[in-house]
Formats: sequence, structure tokens, C-alpha cells
Amino acid sequence: MANKLKVTLIKSPIAAVPKNAKTVAALGLRKINSTNELPDNAAVRGMLRQVAHMVKVEEL
Repeated sequence: MANKLKVTLIKSPIAAVPKNAKTVAALGLRKINSTNELPDNAAVRGMLRQVAHMVKVEEL
């Protein structure tokens, strides 16, 4: 596995389930096309799996 993950928000969390909207916010994503580099660990992978339909993930 890579050391970092580049996560980009591609779909708005406005109409999403509130739990998923909070997960997107916890990942540090605020607006569409905002990007954040996160560590590659089990906690982050689980969060990304929860909102996989809303984000694009690239390994760095």
C-alpha cells in the first residue's frame, strides 16, 4: 500500500445521508473538486469505503 492517498470530492454531500456528509467533512473535503492528502491506514480506508460513491481516490 502507498503511504498517502489523494482524495478528491466529486459529488456534493448536500443531499447525502447525514452520516456520509459528516464523513466527507471529517476527510477534510468541503467543496466539489477539493482535494486532500491523507495517510493510508485502516481508519481512512474505512471512511473512504463509506463514501466511495462521492470521492475519487488516487495512491501517491
